[in-house]
Amino acid sequence: MIKTIQLSTFVLAVMVMAACTSKKEKTTTTETVEETTTTTSTANVESVDLEASTIQWKGEMLKMYSHEGTINLTEASLLMADGKLAGGSFVVDMTTITPTDNNYNPAEGKTADKLVGHLSADDFFDVANHPTASFEIKTVTDNTAIGILTVRGKQGEETVQNITQNDDGSISGTLTFNRRNYDVAFTHPMKEMVLSNDIELTINLVLK
Repeated sequence: MIKTIQLSTFVLAVMVMAACTSKKEKTTTTETVEETTTTTSTANVESVDLEASTIQWKGEMLKMYSHEGTINLTEASLLMADGKLAGGSFVVDMTTITPTDNNYNPAEGKTADKLVGHLSADDFFDVANHPTASFEIKTVTDNTAIGILTVRGKQGEETVQNITQNDDGSISGTLTFNRRNYDVAFTHPMKEMVLSNDIELTINLVLK
């Protein structure tokens, strides 16, 4: 009789210990799931309004004057994480280069149409063979984005600075690149001497 009671007591103790262990494992699993859910951030790819967005370009003739204008977007999207810029890309149509400045002298044969012809020629942007250019963001830190610029089929790492998220839902910034890094250069040496190497892009992308 005593042996039977001892055996029953031992079995009961084992059952209680097993139940406690099972309950502890379930609790730990639940806590782990809850912690993972809390630390997950939200990232969304946002469409860009191509017509409302703008890309402005500017190039300077050293110590003389500058030319500036616009170029049209054909594709654009931005990756937003928790309401902030985290990535994205855009593509421009090189056949839509449009001057907007007034630094021309038709009497000397210097017109806006002639400038577009120079910019589109094979020794400059070679638009016939490279009708698009693009930029893809790789990293974003504070108000600076680093990415890959593609011009004339050549790629290089460039930086967009002064990134600002505006009240109207747009995101703007400036990108300045050295045209010579992309084989954008006049064959005429005198023109190269007075033309700045830097081309500045002012980018303003409006989210839909």
